[in-house]
Amino acid sequence: MVGNNPSIFQGEGYDFIELREYMPGDDIRHIDWNITAKMQKPFIKIFREERELSVVVVSVLNGSVHFGSKRFKQEAIAEVAALLGFSTLKNGDLLSSYIFTDEMVSHAKPSKKLSSVQKSVEEILSFDAINKKVDFKFIADTLFKRLKRKSLILIIGDYFEIPDFRLLARKHEVLSVIVRDHLEENPPEMGFASLIDPQSGAVLEGDFNASSVRTYSQKVAAHDHRLFERLRRDGIRFTKVYTDSIAGVKLRRLFEGR
Repeated sequence: MVGNNPSIFQGEGYDFIELREYMPGDDIRHIDWNITAKMQKPFIKIFREERELSVVVVSVLNGSVHFGSKRFKQEAIAEVAALLGFSTLKNGDLLSSYIFTDEMVSHAKPSKKLSSVQKSVEEILSFDAINKKVDFKFIADTLFKRLKRKSLILIIGDYFEIPDFRLLARKHEVLSVIVRDHLEENPPEMGFASLIDPQSGAVLEGDFNASSVRTYSQKVAAHDHRLFERLRRDGIRFTKVYTDSIAGVKLRRLFEGR
């Protein structure tokens, strides 16, 4: 909800309607001094409050979202997109949505219809993400060019690559929702095994013993540390949602700025 969202947008957020003569108790900051000088009596500007936000939900569906110990990350992304979409419409704001890999898969124009959320969620769930790659530079450049109006952009993905949203965040308010599975951050010992990378299709064979698993977990932690530092430096708020967590709680804390 916009009321709980500490926005970076500046300004009063009002549309000018008309002028009328000043009355005791009116805000003197709204006096139109040019008209006042001409008419020789004070006039003030009347405004209509403009609370409508442009909310853009971006789902990043590269191959690695086709993974999960409890449920696929792709399903968790769909849930997050649904929660954000329905909350946006309940608040009376405009909702648009995108699906990206290393290209723009789909785009739904700004709408206030419930069917737009349902259609977006169905597209996310039915999308075949296997062997799809992600290109965050393409995503940032595309959104920067296409979105003319200042917007609240929520980018949902697993973020195993570090994005550069610095320029996009100067024009819009950007939030990142990082969707992960506990198993991919802290895998168990598996002994000799063959693993397939769902993004590249490459097969990795080896002895996944205690030492190699620990090294892998340390690399993931180091990656996330760099990711978080980059997002903070670019002025982007973020949260991490696991496939077995309650997404609504995480999103509420994100918008409350906790």
